Amino acid sequence: MRLGDGPSDNFEDRTGQSSSGLGGLGGGGNALGCLLPMVMSRFGLGGVVVLVIGYFLLTSLGGLGGGGGLLPGGSGTGSQQTSPSGKSTLTADNRRLLVGTLESTDATWARIFQANGQKYVEPKLVAYTSGTQTGCGFGQAAAGPFYCPNDAKIYIDPAFFSELSQRFGAPGDAAAAYVIAHEVGHHVQDLQGTLGQANQLQASGSKTEGNAVQVRVELQADCYAGVWAATARDEKGSIIEPGDVEEALRAAEAVGDDTLQKQAQGYVVPDSFTHGSSAQRQAAFQQGLKSANPGACKF
Repeated sequence: MRLGDGPSDNFEDRTGQSSSGLGGLGGGGNALGCLLPMVMSRFGLGGVVVLVIGYFLLTSLGGLGGGGGLLPGGSGTGSQQTSPSGKSTLTADNRRLLVGTLESTDATWARIFQANGQKYVEPKLVAYTSGTQTGCGFGQAAAGPFYCPNDAKIYIDPAFFSELSQRFGAPGDAAAAYVIAHEVGHHVQDLQGTLGQANQLQASGSKTEGNAVQVRVELQADCYAGVWAATARDEKGSIIEPGDVEEALRAAEAVGDDTLQKQAQGYVVPDSFTHGSSAQRQAAFQQGLKSANPGACKF
């Protein structure tokens, strides 16, 4: 991908800082699905929708919660360790990827919102190591990238990109950019009120119905990532280069609920899906890519 390497006022580097917290987000450490099993799924704290949206990998599979990893036996933190000195541990390549993708999504969604007579409020992106405090509680790297609507920030431990490449077989900057664009998609949903709508639907339904709502939220975010890929450009034109779409689709396939369940337990339980199957995630991304229109990304 052709990403810029300039600075961003919306990027915060917390890598290398010490972290502490009272267990996982929501206190359970288990079932960290993309809506964090709606731990705080109802309107609270003075009417604010308190959701943690966008845990990129399904971790509500049998046995996944106990070890705190992305998959059984894994920590989800990769090789990037906290520096005792508190100095940044962010590599130049990861900084460029994070900042460049964020700047691109900001520009893309600002154009889309402006074309519809709206103003796009940019999210913040926080890179951290192992764990960090967020507006939604204590965030842990083992859960994967996530979006917190309480502070409109996306949280990513950059070691996740190594996991995505080495463990899940989805290498490349376009695969990582898809992850970021997906989380930005949740921010767009937040601005549009979709997350609040999802929260209400889940609060009034069964667990199976709630899971289905989560899938709809996640697939729309995948579709929004496809819209970004279709419309992102710089002074030279589209930033997408040959092979980038294939990288993103491999990532979408790798993190499908059915694929992860087969790997973890050898069988698939569709009613427990919270993100969508590999085929659904790929189709949602392609829908956004082919249409280049967020209106085609239905909730």
